[in-house]
Amino acid sequence: MMSDCSSSGSDEDLDPESELLDELGGTLSKWTNYIHGWQDRLVVLKGNILSYYRSADEKEYGCRGSICLSKAVITPHEFDECRFDISVNDSLWYLRAEHPSLRQQWIDTIELHKGESGYGSESSLRHHGSLLSLTSATSAFSATSTSSFKKGYSLREKLAEMETFRDILCRQVDTLQKYFDNCADTESKDELHRDKEAAVFPALSDEEADFPTLRPDGDYLLNNNSSEEKLCPMDSLKGPIGIDFKGEAITFKATTAGILSTLSHCIDIFVKREESWQRRLDKEIERRRRAEDAYKAALTELKKKPHFGGPDYEEGPNSLINEEEFFDAVEAALDKHDQIEEQSQAEKSRVSRHMSLTPDTYSSISTQKYLTKPRSHTSSSSSIDLISASDDVHRFSAQVEEMVHSHMAYSLQDVGGDANWQVVVEEGDMKVYRREVEENGIVLDPLKATHAVRGVTGHEVCHYFWDTTFRNDWETTVESFKVVETLSDQAVIIHQTHKRVWPASQRDVLYLSVIRKILSTNESDPDTWLVCNFSVDHDSYLPSSRCVRAKINVAMICQTLISPPEGNKEITRDNILCKITYVANVNPGGWAPASVLRAIAKREYPKFLKRFTTYVQEKTSSEAILF
Repeated sequence: MMSDCSSSGSDEDLDPESELLDELGGTLSKWTNYIHGWQDRLVVLKGNILSYYRSADEKEYGCRGSICLSKAVITPHEFDECRFDISVNDSLWYLRAEHPSLRQQWIDTIELHKGESGYGSESSLRHHGSLLSLTSATSAFSATSTSSFKKGYSLREKLAEMETFRDILCRQVDTLQKYFDNCADTESKDELHRDKEAAVFPALSDEEADFPTLRPDGDYLLNNNSSEEKLCPMDSLKGPIGIDFKGEAITFKATTAGILSTLSHCIDIFVKREESWQRRLDKEIERRRRAEDAYKAALTELKKKPHFGGPDYEEGPNSLINEEEFFDAVEAALDKHDQIEEQSQAEKSRVSRHMSLTPDTYSSISTQKYLTKPRSHTSSSSSIDLISASDDVHRFSAQVEEMVHSHMAYSLQDVGGDANWQVVVEEGDMKVYRREVEENGIVLDPLKATHAVRGVTGHEVCHYFWDTTFRNDWETTVESFKVVETLSDQAVIIHQTHKRVWPASQRDVLYLSVIRKILSTNESDPDTWLVCNFSVDHDSYLPSSRCVRAKINVAMICQTLISPPEGNKEITRDNILCKITYVANVNPGGWAPASVLRAIAKREYPKFLKRFTTYVQEKTSSEAILF
């Protein structure tokens, strides 16, 4: 659950924004990588910073990662009700809560802090006022390099000149307009005055007409013959408001010439700038083209890879990985695992070759290699030499007897002529059969293998298969196992976790393992040793969300065939042949593709049989024969 990680006062002392500075935290599952999968992490939210720690105990050592939520995108998963993803640029966090309601609580809280934290919100900007933006603009301008300022100075200077010319021109236009308006007013007044005089003096003699007439305002009018030369007095050239028309005309001409010159200069600058920007544009286009080509190449290369690293590509009902990619990824992981095992075995062989044995050791081995009474079992010190059903009583006894009886009745039947069984592998004495069975889309193919191994007995094979002391010596697919409960000397309950092969989910199995010797009712037939492993339930080991619980019903059935030596010679391992029948019915659970499961079974079961029987041969080569 989310908790407040910082102490606070009363509710009245806190405003909404100060609450956002409190530190909130809780435990979420975070996707780490395809090897470790989901891991519990302490996630802390303070302000608009989301951080995570390995655990609460390690918080003092610092966070393992953090992201700013200002531009984060929170996406609830489409199918997983407990999962949500947070992405910021190239950073992507996959998180899972314990239940859907807790997921929604996290999402709401993160969205609140994302929208109300820092300078990105409207409420926070109100506290800073407009001075913030002005200061930012000034800082941005001052950050401009000196060289770029010099490059743009000439153009800015010319534009300033244009502004000055515009102001001068506007004033000159206003002055000239006033002059023309004044002239028009004067002309209209003269016409009105002449009309009045014509009305008062309708006729004038020729002599009177030759003399100028005095106007009421003191101005002299020329006669009609020279009316075309009539002008205002010389003082009127400056107009009633003292306008120097000639000077204004000269100034107007100079101003327009300056404007034209400045425009010409600006055009030259624009042309030079255009060439410079064109070169920059060409470089930018080329850079983006190369980046696009690199992105396409990287995307193509990524698609060629056998697997991807996110949780959306792991095994599941809505996995984004297809069957072919799934198989390639699993096969690549198994190949790497085999390579590591080969290197480990080579190292063990190298160490064993350097170990020298003394002559006394060889003589000791040679005296213990043979038994004079192979059919006698009372002299052996092994705890599993003689096993009877009456000594093996526990709460699963009835179920054990049913399983043993079923395997003895059906598992030993020959399936070579059965059309339902197909031979999938045949290598020397080993044959592997499979019968394809699916239920609700899950592969439940029964598998049966037969093998013959020289130099070992059925008792030895079953002993090393059942005894957990030797489990890690030959089993390479198990990550860990534990004996949950010992029911008797011959029956135990084991919890076993298998190594994960990504993108397949990790699997575990809880099973009862029992070893039995079945005495033959016919003297001509050999006795049978059997190890039966079948799934059971146990209160201490319930299924968990981290692993898919598989169900198994497996049996290792062995019979020892002896070729009597000539004369009275001792029976050696050269006279022994173990006939092995191995049957496996496995329900893997989960959502792995059927074709992948079948291909992996065909590959791994023969390797397991060869690896295990080789181990038994090497283990028993220097020991006394155990019948």
